[in-house]
Amino acid sequence: MAKEPQTPLDDELSRHEHEADGAEQAAEKAAEERLLEGELEGLINDDEPLDGSLDNPEAEMLAAKVDELEQSLAEAKDQALRAAAEAQNVRRRAEQEADKARKFALEKFVKELLPVVDSLEKALENMEEDASDVHREGVSMTLRMQLDALNKFGVESIEPHGEPFDPQVHEAMAMVPNPELDPNTVMDVMQKGYLLNGRLVRPAMVIVSQKAN
Repeated sequence: MAKEPQTPLDDELSRHEHEADGAEQAAEKAAEERLLEGELEGLINDDEPLDGSLDNPEAEMLAAKVDELEQSLAEAKDQALRAAAEAQNVRRRAEQEADKARKFALEKFVKELLPVVDSLEKALENMEEDASDVHREGVSMTLRMQLDALNKFGVESIEPHGEPFDPQVHEAMAMVPNPELDPNTVMDVMQKGYLLNGRLVRPAMVIVSQKAN
């Protein structure tokens, strides 16, 4: 069947139909774009927390509990360090006291022996010329054995003859003018002094020089 020729009216109607279809499609596309933009903007501007943790009372309680436990742990560590330091100080003091007791336990015993040493020294000094060599050697050997035993336990003598007077370890028995010596010089030792492991057991009794008038 042959197609009927279109009249100017038909052409006009067809053109309007095409325009209407195009406008409808454009309107639908614009509506879709506006809907998509609205959804994206809503997601971006949404101020509500995603997990709701900021406004969650349980989360706040847990955070407070963690802070409390951390503080308690810090305090426990500090107390442990203080206790360890105190224990170390106590142990050090105990060791020092034990060492001091070990060094100076013989102090009283040494004081009792010193007069024996003095007597032997005096006996050797004042021994008569006619004394036998055997007698002299016997006293000398006894004195030497006594001094060696004392030295073995940390006892040392103080013989300050010719040294400056030191009130820490010397005891002045007299002051004698002497133009040949500087003032406060030990002129003579009347009795030797002794130290036990560096601590004074008995001061040396001395005569000290003074400036001559």
